[in-house]
Amino acid sequence: MELNFNLTGSIVAIVTPFDENDKIDYIALDKLIDFHLENQTNGIVVSGTTGESPSFSAEEYTELVTFVVKKVNKRIPVIAGSGCNNTHKTVERSKKAEQCGADAILVVTPYYNKPMPAGYYQHFAEVAKNVNIPIIMYNVPGRTAKPMPIPVALKLTNDFKNIVAIKEASGDLMTIMELVARKPGNFKIYSGDDPLAMAAVLMGADGCISVAANVIPKEFSQLMQLSAQHKIEEAKILQYKYLNLMNLNFIESNPIPVKTFLFYMGYIKENFRLPMTKIENEQTRNILYYELKKLEII
Repeated sequence: MELNFNLTGSIVAIVTPFDENDKIDYIALDKLIDFHLENQTNGIVVSGTTGESPSFSAEEYTELVTFVVKKVNKRIPVIAGSGCNNTHKTVERSKKAEQCGADAILVVTPYYNKPMPAGYYQHFAEVAKNVNIPIIMYNVPGRTAKPMPIPVALKLTNDFKNIVAIKEASGDLMTIMELVARKPGNFKIYSGDDPLAMAAVLMGADGCISVAANVIPKEFSQLMQLSAQHKIEEAKILQYKYLNLMNLNFIESNPIPVKTFLFYMGYIKENFRLPMTKIENEQTRNILYYELKKLEII
């Protein structure tokens, strides 16, 4: 099966707003999606790590993905995070994402289990055999405790035509270079690290699945576009203007800082699902608030 998947640029890993009753706040989410559609975001990942995906029931997942797909209405691609460390559950959630109309799925490598190379291969192979939409692999060893070997990722994309891309979030530019040098055909490589996204694209990556794009969608999209066009001096201006904001998104565990930014910007309420919690340290809160003031975002 040959799938045409040409998504490039800035792909936001969108947050999931919650109301005071711990329910998904669809009014706020509707406004956030408009914010991205109006500000050049090239794609949306729903129910990723930044979206607090581990906290969703099966019913909420279906409702959430369906809502985003209908709201976006094919204007930009919608990618549904569907991975976990249980292969059977990953397959079931991936099939559900396809049924809900997602344009692609993002499948994280199994976390905590720490599989061997054969386990990584068979996990993704099971997903690929059970869905007919594009699959983006997601390598994030800082959260999964173990990186997926590059030869396994390359074998998977050669063996399964619906495995079309990888989100590479190891923080290692050598890994990006190896993937660029050895990737087949139209295989896409996305940085999963905002501060390294410009460098990754200059080396041949196709864009970034971004946390910072929640806050600066237009500027991050411009950064990716300028980098792809090798307009290095113009890209550097944006890179260094927003570098501190990119880094501050990880001053506490993601998505705590980015949701705090969006709260200060008036887009969402400051609500999380356990085990995520509000920032308690007043100094940390002030750092985030005054970064937005400094950048004239608020």
